[in-house]
Amino acid sequence: MQPGLWLLLATQLAALRGSSVLQQAPGSVMVQTNGMVIMSCEAKTSPTSTRIYWLRHRQAPSPDSHYECLAYWDPIKGIVYGQEVEPEKLTVFPDATRSILNLTSVKPADSGIYFCMTVGSPELTFGKGTRLSVVDVLPTTAQPTKKPTPRKKMCRPPSPVTQKGPSCGLLTLGLLVAGVLVLLVSLGVAIHLYRLKRRARLRLLKQ
Repeated sequence: MQPGLWLLLATQLAALRGSSVLQQAPGSVMVQTNGMVIMSCEAKTSPTSTRIYWLRHRQAPSPDSHYECLAYWDPIKGIVYGQEVEPEKLTVFPDATRSILNLTSVKPADSGIYFCMTVGSPELTFGKGTRLSVVDVLPTTAQPTKKPTPRKKMCRPPSPVTQKGPSCGLLTLGLLVAGVLVLLVSLGVAIHLYRLKRRARLRLLKQ
C-alpha cells in the first residue's frame, strides 16, 4: 500500500471502534523485557483470501506516538513489512481465517496498542486491539497476610508444696514408740499392784 493511504488510515483509526467481524486476542498482555508475545486476529465473515494488516499505536505521551503499519501476509510475496520494522523481531503468518503476529525480544518501546485491520471496498474493519505492556520487572501478586494463630493456653497442675519439718514416716514411728512405752509402763504398774495385793493377803492368812 502507498504511504499516503497509510496516513489516511491512521487518521481514521482513532475514530473507529473494534468490530466483531475481526476477533482479536488477547485483549491485553504484559510481558517482561526480551520476552515473546503472540497475537491472533480471525476474520469471521471474510473469505480466506482476505488480507489482514497489523498496525501499532504507541502509547502517549511520546514524540513517537502515532499509528504505524507493521506487516501483513501476502500469498505471493510472503511477509511484507512496514517502514522501520525489524524483521528479526516480528513475523506474520496465516492460519486458515486467522493471522498470527509473533513478537520476540520485545522492549519497553514496543509497548502500545496493536490492531488488526482488513481493507474492504470502501469500508475498513478493525479488531478491538491488544494492549501490550513491556516492563523490566513483572509485578508480583501480593500474598494474603496470614493472621497468627493464637496459642492455646495449657493449664499446668499446681506444683506440690514441699512441707518443712519431720517426714511422715518418722512422725509415725515416734508415735508407735511412745505408745509402746506407755503400754510397758502401764503393765509394770499393774504387775507391781498385783504383787502388793498378794502379799497383803498372805499376811492376813498367817495371822
